[in-house]
Amino acid sequence: MTLDPNPPLLSVEGLSVAFRTRAGEVKALERVGFAIGRGETIAIVGESGSGKSVTAQAVMGILDPAGRVTEGRIGFGGMDLLQASPRELADMRGRELAMIFQNPRGALNPIRTVGDQIADVLARHEHLKGPAARARAMEMLALVKITDPRRRLDAYPFELSGGMCQRVMIALALACRPALLIADEPTTGLDVTTQAAIMDLIDELGRSRGMATVLITHDLGLAAEHCRRIVVMHAGHVVEDAPAEALFAAPRHPYTARLLAATPRPGRRLDDLVAIPGGLPDLRRADLGGCRFLDRCERAADPCRAGVEPVESAGPGGPRRVLCARPLEEVAA
Repeated sequence: MTLDPNPPLLSVEGLSVAFRTRAGEVKALERVGFAIGRGETIAIVGESGSGKSVTAQAVMGILDPAGRVTEGRIGFGGMDLLQASPRELADMRGRELAMIFQNPRGALNPIRTVGDQIADVLARHEHLKGPAARARAMEMLALVKITDPRRRLDAYPFELSGGMCQRVMIALALACRPALLIADEPTTGLDVTTQAAIMDLIDELGRSRGMATVLITHDLGLAAEHCRRIVVMHAGHVVEDAPAEALFAAPRHPYTARLLAATPRPGRRLDDLVAIPGGLPDLRRADLGGCRFLDRCERAADPCRAGVEPVESAGPGGPRRVLCARPLEEVAA
């Protein structure tokens, strides 16, 4: 057996997650898999409810108490995070693994200053306290380009704008130089100028620190601009995983093609956009079948109802996988 000379930093393999509800068990994720290397940036895209955030929460070990991982492996730096103890995970979060949440103002503690919140992370993971922690916290605020960082240390979240709170969240996430950053919809609710500034900041810090970044977004344009690979999710399945350029040039899964057709692009009129028909299936159903896009797909046929295995192919930008019994034709380069 030949060992991979450059193993991925994070490798999610066959991950399935279910939630207990009063109405029945929800099969939120089924056999989800993808990988990311050190210094790489990938995007996970899909509609709301497709399983993007649940995947991130499973990686971070912060699933809702009603959720449980039913099978799979999450490899990180040579260990399986699913086998780690709660204490081991707590030690890794913030130090090796970090996450930026969708609602920065809601994620920050409203009754502690932002400087104290960054200092808390430094005390927990780097044993810095007092003036040393405060000095490092000010350095982090300056790093994320917050103006007048000395004064902002003593500000409370409600005194800052949405964009400022997002920068504070990034400072918190990066305070201990994590190897992996998960950014869950990091630009939601921000104006276009602030969105661009936040994404440029994440890119710059990722390059300078060799940090792997997983960008979770429903914005395909954002993914195309900032990510080398794109993982497309639908109803708890990874339906396509491909280099960004190849995916935009020739999507292979019908759902990916539908997403692209519904995405605004420069030069495209609103009349040219085509909505995806139907909605996500009820994930409590026992008869979901092999393809969860079946009821919305114009290419659906009998083979789609059976168990569907990923189809892999090679290309100039790297390998790609599609979970489809009848994938769209691949265009030759």
